Amino acid sequence: MILKRLKAYAELTRLQRPIGSLLLLWPTWWALWLASGGVPDLKTLTVFTAGVLAMRSAGCAINDYLDRDFDRHVARTRNRPLPRGAIRPVEALVVCGLLLAVSLALVLTQNRRTVELAVIGALLATTYPLGKRLTHLPQLYLGLAFGWGIPMAYAAVQDKVPPLAWLLLLANVFWTVAYDTFYAMADRADDLKIGVKSTAILFGEDDRLIVGVLQASALGTLALVGWNAGLGVFFYAGLGVAALLAAHQQYLTRHREPAACFKAFVANNWFGAAVFAGIALHYGLPA
Repeated sequence: MILKRLKAYAELTRLQRPIGSLLLLWPTWWALWLASGGVPDLKTLTVFTAGVLAMRSAGCAINDYLDRDFDRHVARTRNRPLPRGAIRPVEALVVCGLLLAVSLALVLTQNRRTVELAVIGALLATTYPLGKRLTHLPQLYLGLAFGWGIPMAYAAVQDKVPPLAWLLLLANVFWTVAYDTFYAMADRADDLKIGVKSTAILFGEDDRLIVGVLQASALGTLALVGWNAGLGVFFYAGLGVAALLAAHQQYLTRHREPAACFKAFVANNWFGAAVFAGIALHYGLPA
C-alpha cells in the first residue's frame, strides 16, 4: 500500500518522465555557463539544478490539481493519479507546498537579487495552468516560466541581469512556444472537445509553418547571443546540430499524428543539449 502511494506521488511529480526537467535545465545551464564564462561555481550549479527539479515537480502537482476535471477527458492524461483517484486533491496541494518550501530554502542561499527574481519565477510556475483557460497562448506563458532560470542564473553569478540575459530568455521563449505547440498538437482533438485553449488550436492548419518560424527565430536569436558573447565555432556547430534536429521534428509531424507530435516534443531535449554542448565546448576547448 505504501509503495503504491509513493508511486502515485512519483507520477504526480513526473519523476518517471524527466523530459520536463531537462527542458527546464538546458536553458538554466546555458545561462550559468555564459554568465560564469564557462566555469560555474559548484554550489550555484547544485542549487540551480536542484531548484529546477523541485520547481518542475511543484508545477506538475499544481497543474494536475487545477486540471483534474479536464484530465479525465483526455486520453493521454486520464490515468494520472488525480483523475483515477489514486491520491486526493488536497494531497497534491500539500506536495506542491512542500516542494515550494524546498525551492525557497535553496534560493535563500543566493543573493538578494536572485531571491527577488525567484518570487516572480514561483508565481509564473504556479499560475501557468490557468493560462489555457484564459488565452490561446499558454505556451508563451510557459516560455517565460521555463526560461525564468536564465535571469536568475545571471543574477546569482553576476549580481545583475544584463541585456544578454534577456536576449537569451527571448530565444528560450521562441523555442518553448515551438516545442510546446507540438505537445499541444498531440492533444488538439481532446482540447477542442473540452474547451482548453492552445497555440495548436490558434494556429490551425498553419501550425507547422508557424512552429518552423518560431524554431528559426530561436536559432537566430541564439546566434545573436553567441555573437554578443563572443562565442566561437563550437557554439555555431551546436546551433547547426540544433537546426538539423528542428528540421527532423518538422518531418516527424508532417502528418500531424498525435504520437508523432509528442515524439517531436520529446526530441527537443536533444535541441537543448546541442546548444549547451556548443557553449560548453567553446569554453572547454580552444576554437
